[in-house]
Amino acid sequence: MTSADAAAGAFRTVHGSEPRGVWSAPGRVNLIGEHTDYNDGFVLPFALPHRLAAAASPRDDKVLTLATLGSDGRIQEAEASRIPDLRPGEPDGWAAYPAGVAWVLREHGIDGGADIVIAGDVPTGAGLSSSAAIECAAALALLGLAGHDEPDQARRAEIAKWAQRAENEFVGVPTGVLDQTASMCCVEGHVLFLDVRSGEIEQVPFDAEGAGLRVLVIDTRVKHAHGESGYGERRRGTERATELLGVAALRDVDGAGLQAALDTLPEDLAPLVRHIVTENDRVLEATRLLRAGRMAEIGPVLDASHVSMRDDYRISCPELDLAVDVAREAGALGARMTGGGFGGSAIALVRESDQQAVEDAVNAAFEQADYRKPRLFTAVPSAGAGQERP
Repeated sequence: MTSADAAAGAFRTVHGSEPRGVWSAPGRVNLIGEHTDYNDGFVLPFALPHRLAAAASPRDDKVLTLATLGSDGRIQEAEASRIPDLRPGEPDGWAAYPAGVAWVLREHGIDGGADIVIAGDVPTGAGLSSSAAIECAAALALLGLAGHDEPDQARRAEIAKWAQRAENEFVGVPTGVLDQTASMCCVEGHVLFLDVRSGEIEQVPFDAEGAGLRVLVIDTRVKHAHGESGYGERRRGTERATELLGVAALRDVDGAGLQAALDTLPEDLAPLVRHIVTENDRVLEATRLLRAGRMAEIGPVLDASHVSMRDDYRISCPELDLAVDVAREAGALGARMTGGGFGGSAIALVRESDQQAVEDAVNAAFEQADYRKPRLFTAVPSAGAGQERP
């Protein structure tokens, strides 16, 4: 059953009628470029085939009702809210993400009521942007119900910023724009090179299967409690470093000037800056290799990214480090954690012939360490958000 089918079926259960339409948005894997987005840097994500769908119908009373179909088959309904009365923190929990989108959209003249039911298969808490998928699916649903056509690329980038604002200001999570842009703007068979400062987007071909390679996602099924506070601390640290260095963003510090910049910074900030500057360089190098059709050669770049996140940005955890180290030892060409850190997922670039050996080694290592069994699957660059059915 597709995510759209699941959402439509749940909508019928909750409301006793067919939805007016169904819209969906994917989760994402970030191939490389972690925590660079809120520093005006470069990122290189692609959309997953896993999606969250929003089945929706309009209301004429400015009331927003929200429900979600859980992985256990149970439907959870949030308390109804009047769109004019929405305020940050009300509602909270999972419902804050779609409600936050409605809160932002009302400033753009989209303030009609709606019944929305969400369902899908993007793993939650896995660092694969399930929150952005909810936001983007809800945004398209509310826009679609208001009579707006399927958005073009420029409009998609704008909607991504609206969704980011919902997460930052309504939900209270200080994310950059990477996740929402990936969910809205990725296309099948490509990674998305995004220059966050300029907004420039390039769709770079990424046919791993054609090259005899696979991107293996290793969901550790771990989310450490300090993750959200740690994310905010890192962002505030880079903002303080930006002020001390007198630059508009850490994007403006290049490799040639890095050491001089580090020498002027407090001991706690220097490693954060080193990660951002070197990570931007790694994104550019990986993109250059992919443009040249040299996919297998990005492995060492992925490795270096993980070391930087582990040692400089300090956002890894034992489960992620074990997944990355074991994958490399078992034959992966390169591996790194992906997402905000403190748990979630790692990715490994593997040869098709080595995939099973890598999976077996990771499963065995997690069992020996008495960790929860990881979830492993192959990620294929997929389409961004869109309408599933009228």
